[in-house]
Parts: sequence; structure tokens; C-alpha cells
Amino acid sequence: MAGDFALRAYGLHFRLMRGLVIKNTGSWYLVKTDDGQCVECKIKGNFRLKGIRSTNPIAVGDRVRIITNQEGTAFISEIEDRKNYIIRRASNLSKLSHILAANLDQCMLVVTVNYPETTTIFIDRFLASAEAYRIPVRLLFNKTDAYDEDETRYLDALINLYTHIGYPCFKVSAKTGEGVSAIKKELEGNITLFSGHSGVGKSTLINAILPGVEAKTGEISAYHKKGMHTTTFSEMFPVDGGGYIIDTPGIKGFGTFDMEEEEIGHYFPEIFRTSADCKYGNCTHRHEPGCAVRKAVEEHLISESRYASYLNMLEDKEEGKYRAAY
Repeated sequence: MAGDFALRAYGLHFRLMRGLVIKNTGSWYLVKTDDGQCVECKIKGNFRLKGIRSTNPIAVGDRVRIITNQEGTAFISEIEDRKNYIIRRASNLSKLSHILAANLDQCMLVVTVNYPETTTIFIDRFLASAEAYRIPVRLLFNKTDAYDEDETRYLDALINLYTHIGYPCFKVSAKTGEGVSAIKKELEGNITLFSGHSGVGKSTLINAILPGVEAKTGEISAYHKKGMHTTTFSEMFPVDGGGYIIDTPGIKGFGTFDMEEEEIGHYFPEIFRTSADCKYGNCTHRHEPGCAVRKAVEEHLISESRYASYLNMLEDKEEGKYRAAY
């Protein structure tokens, strides 16, 4: 049988298969094999010895090879080369990274102006990380049905800002269905990561897009106006017309990982474009004379919030919060 082989000297029989990691619970992985089977797998111990300093050396979206033995136990033996991934610094473990998902065609970052609030610093850190791996991002501004006049005005300002930079933006309401059909069209044929804070409505939105999936949803803490974690592991769901949605646990912060100070400005497209006119090639856009970026901020050609996010990431670097790749 193709993919089978025997160690005849020992009387052992194994089967080798290739597949896609579609679910990760932290203790085991669900792999959909190329012939359509779904197999629960563990990691072979040598993954821990390859210098992968990550909380999850294997991520949803990875293409892998698995071995099943004669007892029916399955192990992931190899990860195939990734075309990209989204990575962040692991919470409270700054020497480690956490890979949200691998082999993506695009990301959809679910943002809420309130209930809970998504800050521009969080948005910009996520966008910068996606830029580093050349992954397109679409911003989904959810809960449009819940906002008052001032919140709606702020929402429109954010959409104007990010659309001008080059990020497609969508107004959506998982509750009323506004914008859901437009999102469905963007998903066809793509592997798409959904991410955002806990409580922004990712799972509710996925349920609206894919009826019957029944992704877990939770309530907002009224006292803190923050979401409570409901999705506890990452999982892929097939999309009509081909492709997958990857649902991930909500994240409180987005600590960027493996970025050099001089690279950070490259991941802000409008800062990178403007920096070509700086007097000095190694300008950090903080205090150097002849800085075109600071001039553009003063002239409101670059958003103050985006510039503040850039400076915030530089401060992280100075405080040693970034770590080299392992």
C-alpha cells in the first residue's frame, strides 16, 4: 500500500501520510490527511530538540507528515516548509514566540471601537507583523449596531485612516448580518486567519458566515467591558467555494517578535514610503535633522496614532522585549 512500509527485521508495520493540521488543543493535533481522513496526532519528542523556541512548534495551517504505528498511534514526524506565518511574543514568556497560524493567504483582524475597545496600538502591531511576512490584512469593524453617534464618528475616522494607508476595511455586524455577504466573497479560495481581542465577536461572526459550525461564543464582562476567553484552541473550518477560516483564541496584547529596530519602519507602509526623503538613510524618525517622516506627521500626512504606534514598538526594542529568532 502506498505510504506503508515495514521494518521486517523487527516485525513492525508503519504508515506514512501527509496532511494539514486543522486543530491544535495544545496537547494533540488533528490532521486532515491528503486522502481525507482526520487523525489525532501527538508530536514526536525530537521537535523539542530542534531549537524551536516556541510555545507551539506546530501550528494550525501547517503541512505535515505523520507516522501511524501498528497500535494505531499517530505522531507528527516532520513539518513541511511554511510559506509564511503570523507570530507574536508569548505572554509572560518573552524568550518564546507563539505562532498563531501558518501558510495563510490573508488575515482578517476583527476590531471593535467599544465593547471591548481595540486600541490603534494593538491594530498597528498586528498589521506590522503581517507586513513582515507579506500577509494581506483586512480590517473587520464589528458591532456596528451597538455604537452611539460619537463611537460611529470615531469608527468612520479609523476606516478612513486605514483605507488611505491601503488596508481594506469592512463594517460588519454579526448580530444584524451587515457586511457578512461581502466577507464571504473575500473568503472564497483563501486560507484566512481570524484574530482579535477576546469579546470582539470573532466566533459569533464565524457562526454568521458558516451556519452550523457552532464556534463557541461568550459574554462581555460588563464591569471591564472586556471579553472573556471562549475559544481555547485554534481550529480550521472549511468555507463554501474552497478555502478555510482559522479561528484562534482571543489575544489581549500583541508583542511583536524578531524585529530589528531599523526594520520596524519598513512595516508601516506610509512611514517606509516617506522615509525615502529623510536626510539620513539610517534615520529612526525620532530626533534626526531633515526627517521627512516627522515633517509628514506635523503636516498630518502621516497619522499621529500610527507614528505613536511606531515609537511604541521602538520602545519595546530598547527595553529588550524583542528576542532573536531561535
